[in-house]
Amino acid sequence: MAAQPLAHWESALCDCFEDVNTCCYGFWCCPCLACTVSGRFGENRCLPLCDICGPGITAAIGLPLCVPPAVLSLRVAMRNRYGIKGSICKDIAVSCFCEWCSWCQMHREIKRRTQSPTAITVQQQNIIQMQPAPIMMVPAYSPPQAGFVSSPGVITMSH
Repeated sequence: MAAQPLAHWESALCDCFEDVNTCCYGFWCCPCLACTVSGRFGENRCLPLCDICGPGITAAIGLPLCVPPAVLSLRVAMRNRYGIKGSICKDIAVSCFCEWCSWCQMHREIKRRTQSPTAITVQQQNIIQMQPAPIMMVPAYSPPQAGFVSSPGVITMSH
């Protein structure tokens, strides 16, 4: 079976005006956006808290943390799942220098990939041309007139 060709991200890293709601959400509450992206992708919603709390905790114990682990791991996982072109080096650079934009890009990607497709069902309709049922024309009923009325074999006279 041939491998599928790799695609590009549905939106560029800084395509904020393509989906203003996502970028406004990311600007005002990026931790909330990051948790939403993580949850929609099928990971633990608290995963992005590693990026928020991680640097402080690791610096407190003497280990500098340069690359935010949650955004990097989710970005790499998304590229692999959706077959998006890129490299780990680019993912590290984006995760280090454009973390909030990366969360917005991933949110836009998930929104586009998880939209319900619009299905249009076209059914062939059988058209049957029928002629109307034959109608017998019956003359209107008229009461018998005074005089001779004949029935088969009977002759009657009325007064």
